[in-house]
Amino acid sequence: MEDNAKQPLMANASLYNGLPTDTGPSCPSARLTSCTPSISKNKGGVSVENVPKASRQWFVLRVSYGRIIKAKAFVEAKGLECYVPMRYKEVKKQGEKRVITEPLLPSFLFVHASAEQVNTLLYEIKVSSDESRNLLSYYFDHTTHCQDNRKYNPPLTIRDGAMDNFIRLTSIKNPHIIPVTSNNIQFKLGDEVVVTEGKFKGIHGRVARIAGQQRVVIKVFDGCLVATAYVPKEAMGIQTQKRSTQIASK
Repeated sequence: MEDNAKQPLMANASLYNGLPTDTGPSCPSARLTSCTPSISKNKGGVSVENVPKASRQWFVLRVSYGRIIKAKAFVEAKGLECYVPMRYKEVKKQGEKRVITEPLLPSFLFVHASAEQVNTLLYEIKVSSDESRNLLSYYFDHTTHCQDNRKYNPPLTIRDGAMDNFIRLTSIKNPHIIPVTSNNIQFKLGDEVVVTEGKFKGIHGRVARIAGQQRVVIKVFDGCLVATAYVPKEAMGIQTQKRSTQIASK
């Protein structure tokens, strides 16, 4: 399979929190700034350097099974910014604890580009030379409808603020950060909070109990939730529009 290839240490045009597949006893911190190089023209006739930043959005693209690394490499080759969230796992190899990474959401690639650029990507590459299936496809927003045709849903995009929160959380080296579904979450009073201390400081989300532990859950999009590890009550503040106030101890 294509994804068995060694992952690059750092992509020039994408955000990638995993770094090497096997990070060893330590793992460098993730780079959270984009570095999109100027390119003259790609096959679709789109000049990346001339695309206004305001026209770019974070699109959620579905990736053909088992080909997330191939898809990421293809998008990078076009000079576009993308993000592959990785999950850290502790394993034992020859009696030594090591940290490895694997895709947190193996079916999705997050691409920061204009609608025209993304549309070009979808039809430019197939799963393989002998298959007609596209490597990438839109993931649609089933909570709304296209303005010009109510029968269809538009491609799903994520707000910059929500994406920043997602990248911040999934870039923290912690094996207890996990994807969850609404079926295994018990929200505690529905509190919207911000973490004020510790590794998860600055993460915004909702308080939840998962596997008997108090955590903070962020919603990336409908059906896609990611939870922190355990966060103590004193390390959270109630999130308000103007400020965060520390949760009073009962």
